Amino acid sequence: MKLFKLGMVAVIVAVFVVSGIATADTLEDVRAKGFIQAGVNGDLYGFGKPDEKGVWKGLDVDTARAIAIAVFGTYKGKIKYTPLTAKTRFTALQSGEIDVLTRNCTQTLSRDTALGLDFVQVNYYDGQGFLIPKKLGVKSAKELDGAAVCVLPGTTTELNVADYFRANGMKMNPVVIENTAELAKAFFAGRCDVLTSDASQLAGTRAVAPNPKDYIILPEIISKEPLAPAVRHGDNKWKDIVNYAVLALINAEEMGITSKNVDKMLMSKDPKVKRFLGVTPGNGKALGIDEKFAYNIVKQVGNYGEIFERNVGVNTSLGIERGLNALWTNGGLLYSPPFK
Repeated sequence: MKLFKLGMVAVIVAVFVVSGIATADTLEDVRAKGFIQAGVNGDLYGFGKPDEKGVWKGLDVDTARAIAIAVFGTYKGKIKYTPLTAKTRFTALQSGEIDVLTRNCTQTLSRDTALGLDFVQVNYYDGQGFLIPKKLGVKSAKELDGAAVCVLPGTTTELNVADYFRANGMKMNPVVIENTAELAKAFFAGRCDVLTSDASQLAGTRAVAPNPKDYIILPEIISKEPLAPAVRHGDNKWKDIVNYAVLALINAEEMGITSKNVDKMLMSKDPKVKRFLGVTPGNGKALGIDEKFAYNIVKQVGNYGEIFERNVGVNTSLGIERGLNALWTNGGLLYSPPFK
């Protein structure tokens, strides 16, 4: 009987471990070590890249900062960045090397399931495109038959471009390089005719080209690429915090709350504003973090619109318009559920 009971306990424990429920508590681990380890690109201007002084900047970096602020009340001294390639990013998250992946990563069914990841709110809606030298004289991706194409391996990009060429009866010669920066160097050196990736990544690559005006992004967008932060499957408490840290950026813009007026908005009589900023308690307690987490996020990094314009917007060298990344009220896809 004793052996039977022990066997049953082992089975129950195994079931919980397999389902990812057993001892998953990233929040407590993060609090214990005193910082969040965020996986980022490291080589993508506008999204994740240190500047000449070593200061990390980019839309994905600011997203990671928002998560750290939600947990600690500040990102200063509370976040460390791990640069990852497309090949190493998922292993780093699965193994626990990082706590959250904020690296222009596309949510897909297989990644949600087979890789054991959970994606949160999309922080950039994108699509795959093609960057070419103007001197090629090409106006459409359908004129690229026989082209040498630079592409990252182990990505949705690699599969998408193969499907596109096959569907349009064209042939391609893939030039596969694992590192984003090295891939860009190969393209600028003329080792391939075309660089294909998410359109945002192409804009970032072009922005740091020796002569950006010598390159154009073709009009075709051949895929849907909803880019979102990811966490390990099975830790719902941590996922909720990461998710609502991203949503706080969007909701703040919806409500007209910015880094410049957030202190004034603390005095608002609007019940929705008071709940969102933590003047009326409840949201923080529900997530297990500070009641003013949303206030702290907006005060320190701004709302989504501020982050977008600062890093990749029309007044930056990337010159990206909001498009799909506008609020739903402005024809975009960004929409936040109520904070209540």
